[in-house]
Amino acid sequence: MDVTQTPSRTAPTSRRRCLPAHAGCLSRVPRRVARTVLRGPWRSNAPGLLDNAKTIEGRQHPDRDAQFRYLNDQVTTFLTAGLPVISVDTKKKELVGAYKNGGKEYQPQGSPVPTNTHDFPGEAGKAVPYGVYDVGANSGWVNVGVDADTGMFAVESIRRWWRTIGSPAYPDADRLLITADSGGSNGSRLRLWKTQLAELATETGLRITVCHLPPGTSKWNKIEHRMFSAITLNWRGRPLETHEVVVETIAATTTKTGLSIQAALDTNTYQKGIRITDKAMKAFEAAHLQRHRFHGNWNYTVTGTPADNTTHPNRPE
Repeated sequence: MDVTQTPSRTAPTSRRRCLPAHAGCLSRVPRRVARTVLRGPWRSNAPGLLDNAKTIEGRQHPDRDAQFRYLNDQVTTFLTAGLPVISVDTKKKELVGAYKNGGKEYQPQGSPVPTNTHDFPGEAGKAVPYGVYDVGANSGWVNVGVDADTGMFAVESIRRWWRTIGSPAYPDADRLLITADSGGSNGSRLRLWKTQLAELATETGLRITVCHLPPGTSKWNKIEHRMFSAITLNWRGRPLETHEVVVETIAATTTKTGLSIQAALDTNTYQKGIRITDKAMKAFEAAHLQRHRFHGNWNYTVTGTPADNTTHPNRPE
């Protein structure tokens, strides 16, 4: 056959081979409709540029729901008794300086606030906001650090909240309930966090009960969606040029539900890598730590004076 010969009309073309076997029925359909149909269902599985999809759930702890119920019972009992309940966590560290901040803010048309083209930390460093949210009073405290986020920094933030807000609001309180996630500077396995809480208990005379959220559920912590989300909305689109701006912006945050926040700058330095030996921790637990019968690794009470290791699973410790 001459290679220059024109193929017959019945010979399949490359275009026809790409179509489904029953696509011939489209020959009597107007071209515009046929083109739309062929671009629709037949091309739905064609490859393209896609974002990653967060759809894979991690392994769920078998006692996750039971821990939430236990935590809720503790919170209810404390609030009913007029005792303070606080939710604590460290907010995302923020670069301090002329850096781009997510979101938009009203500015004159065509005059956006200029920011650095890079995100390398400058001389001002970072802001480390540690938050304390009073569940019963719907009020908050943020200790804005300039150094490391350690267990000592976390407890110092709670100490400052108690001196500034907690003690005046709860003058007769002898117990305090803290809800926290299971990681970070207030993690359930962090020894420094627990020993520092004992120092705070000694100073204040409080029996401090801690209930941790199960692993992988930190976003259910009250402070996340009742306080931190409001702070993020308040400073969206605004460069956090100095630590003072961070403090002032946090303190100016309010919500329709009546949230009020106080904030202060913490210029202290906090040593990293403080180690507590097994022997020292064992002695500490015998003197100051009472683990609850239900998941004592997540639920425990810290005292400032030596106490026996009695457990009381059904009432606030």
